[in-house]
Amino acid sequence: MTEEKAKMSVGKKIVVGFIIVLLLCTAAAYFVGVRYFTGHFLPGSTVNGFNCSYMTAEETQNLLAGKTNAYVLTLNTRGNGRESITAEQAGLAYVPDDSVTKLLKAQDRYKWFLAFNQKKNYDISAAVSYDEEKLKENVRALSCMQNMTAPSDAYISETETGYEIIPETEGTQIRKKRLWKLVTEAVVSGKTSIDLEAEDCYVKPEVYQDNETLVKDCAQMNKLTDIIITYDFADRTETVDKDVIKNWLVKDEKGDCTLDKEKVAAFVNELGYKYDTFGCTRTFRTYDGREITITGGDYGWAIDQEAETEALIEAVKSGETQVREPVYAYEAWSRDSNDIGYTYVEIDLTNQRMVFYMDGNPVVDTPVVTGNPNIPGNETPTGCFAIDAMKSPATLTGEDYSSPVTYWMPFAGNVGIHDATWRTEFGGNLYLLEGSHGCVNTPYDKAEIIYQNIGIGAPVVVYK
Repeated sequence: MTEEKAKMSVGKKIVVGFIIVLLLCTAAAYFVGVRYFTGHFLPGSTVNGFNCSYMTAEETQNLLAGKTNAYVLTLNTRGNGRESITAEQAGLAYVPDDSVTKLLKAQDRYKWFLAFNQKKNYDISAAVSYDEEKLKENVRALSCMQNMTAPSDAYISETETGYEIIPETEGTQIRKKRLWKLVTEAVVSGKTSIDLEAEDCYVKPEVYQDNETLVKDCAQMNKLTDIIITYDFADRTETVDKDVIKNWLVKDEKGDCTLDKEKVAAFVNELGYKYDTFGCTRTFRTYDGREITITGGDYGWAIDQEAETEALIEAVKSGETQVREPVYAYEAWSRDSNDIGYTYVEIDLTNQRMVFYMDGNPVVDTPVVTGNPNIPGNETPTGCFAIDAMKSPATLTGEDYSSPVTYWMPFAGNVGIHDATWRTEFGGNLYLLEGSHGCVNTPYDKAEIIYQNIGIGAPVVVYK
């Protein structure tokens, strides 16, 4: 048992001794490493982009000096272009100082054993110098600095079918101050490449195709112009489509696309100028084939400008393609170019003759007695009028008369067509001596036919 204990004691001593030796060797190796990395860079150390692991300050400075002379800065430009600036073009030179020594002293040499799987990147700007004027000259000479094209914003363009957003273009215009800053930083730090696009060196468009306002405007413009409104003027039409509406588009105070009321009103005014006939001058063909000019009167069409402007705006905003008639202030019997149509009364004052046409056929052709032109205020007015009312029977009154009639059809205030049973003769020159107060005295049977076949609003053409 004693011999066995002795053997165990010897074994323990050997193990303990081995551990002590191992610890001493480890400690020795650690301190050797500390001493070594006191004068050498730790593993994974780079200075200005150059691997300086295990190098002394002098070796690092020699490396930097050699690398500086061989330095080339690569510029990656838009469109996969590539340019370079050499050390010579930059007037680059290594300037030794105590920067490397300070880096070496500042590293944590006591943790050298942890540095094998780590990287330390050091930049020392004081280690190199460059010729500013020479570098500027060569930067200005770069191909990317020549014939630059400015970027263009995305915008809305009209097409055959509507509006679409044309995307922005990037262009090739360089932000010169930005590029100069990046180049100078690169040459003093040893950085060997710059991606101009990634480094935001290009002037950017201000408006992109996904711009919220642009997208909204395009949608609103398409909605307002994707419509066709056809005005029905019987034998003529007027179309309001994209080509017309696009000229009315404006933005309101909220920034939304809408219609300019003044421009819509101007369009409606043009419609009135083109299609209104109320009180206008007309060319008229008489019963005996003469072509005369008729002026005055209250017959015809007149668009209600204000009401139609509002109605048209609402019609466009509705987005519904439609056929419509304007809102009228005054309406005639026919909407054709010949708004008198083919059912009307024609009164020839000179020849004291009245003809009533129905659908183009002369139903009544009779002599009449009109107002006495020799008495002021009694002459029958000329022009194109509309029958204002119809009454049977009626009593016509004035300052010095009261006359009962059976058929009364006024067309110009108190002037109208009526039967005159008190007369036995009509036509000729009777009106010059015993003419009416302005009315058209008509044989009873002829007045009856007209009354039974005409209506309120029917045209009455009176001329000399």
